[in-house]
Amino acid sequence: MEGFVVWFTGLPSAGKSTLARLLEQALRARGRRVEVLDGDEVRQRLTRGLGFSKEDRDENIRRITYVARLLARNGVVAITAAISPYRAVRDEARQEIGRFVEVYVRCPLEVCIQRDLKGLYRRALAGEIGNVTGVSDPYEEPLNAEVVVSTDQEGPEASLARILARLNDLGYLWPSRSPGTTSFPLPADLVQQIEARLEGQPRTDPRTYIIDVLSRALADEEEVLARRSKRPPIP
Repeated sequence: MEGFVVWFTGLPSAGKSTLARLLEQALRARGRRVEVLDGDEVRQRLTRGLGFSKEDRDENIRRITYVARLLARNGVVAITAAISPYRAVRDEARQEIGRFVEVYVRCPLEVCIQRDLKGLYRRALAGEIGNVTGVSDPYEEPLNAEVVVSTDQEGPEASLARILARLNDLGYLWPSRSPGTTSFPLPADLVQQIEARLEGQPRTDPRTYIIDVLSRALADEEEVLARRSKRPPIP
C-alpha cells in the first residue's frame, strides 16, 4: 500500500501529540506501517542546534518534511506532530510530499495555557523566554486543512474518529485495487446490521469495520498456514 503523511498542526498544548499517538495505534491495528515524527523528539535529535527564529522554525519543518516524504515514499504512514506555525512552509511541505493530509488541532489559547504541563506559556507570559507561539510569536491557522478538530469541545476519541473518517473518505485507508479486480456494493441489510452493532462507538464506518474484520481473518489464516508449513512431515 502507498504511504502518506498526516500533518498535525496547532498551538502548543492543543493536543497534537496525543492525537498523533492515538492515530498511530489505530493505523497499526489496520496493519499499516506507521512512524510518528513528534516535534519535541525531532528537536532533540534531528534538528538539535536550531533555535526558534522564523528561519530556524522553517528549517525545522523542512527537515521534518524531508524525512516524512522518504517514509511515505516507502509505504509508511508518517504522522508529524509539530507546531509548524507558518502557513507558507506548511504549504511547501504539502507540495513536496503530495499525499498529504493536514489536521488542524484547534484549541483556544486560554485552554492551551491551562493545559501547559511544561510551563512554556507561564515562562513566556512572565517574560522569561521569547519566541513562544501564541504569545510572542504568531500562529497562522490553516486555510484549507483536510480535517479540523476542536479539542476544547470534544474528547480525543471523538477527534480520532473524525480524522479516521476523513482519511477513509479521501481513500487513504483502502488498499489499491489490483488490475482485474472488481468492486461491489454491500447489501443494505448488512450495512444496517453493522451500523447497529457500531452505534455509539468512535469507529462508525461499516466499510472500515469490514476491512478490519477481513484483515484480521487473513492475518490469522496466514499465521496458521505458516505454522503448518513448519511442521515436520508425517512418517
